Amino acid sequence: MYKHEFTLEAFRLVLLEDAGPDQSVDLDRDILDVGFDELGYPPPALAETLGRIEREYGIALDDDVCSDNPTPRGLIAAVNARLEPSVPA
Repeated sequence: MYKHEFTLEAFRLVLLEDAGPDQSVDLDRDILDVGFDELGYPPPALAETLGRIEREYGIALDDDVCSDNPTPRGLIAAVNARLEPSVPA
């Protein structure tokens, strides 16, 4: 299913459904600039989550998307950059 924007709420939902909740982390707080490791989700644990994002949004993400974007803010921006339509020159 194609979506037009990937949001923090969409990320939280996918994260909880695919990676499972880390009981020690409150995902309802402001997590945009909190590192994935600090959230209890190191990049290797996010593989399933990234695969789901790719399938649901019809995009391909680089293998190093989480290491290049180690926070939800960065990942959300990377996903949305893939969703932006290309503008003909």
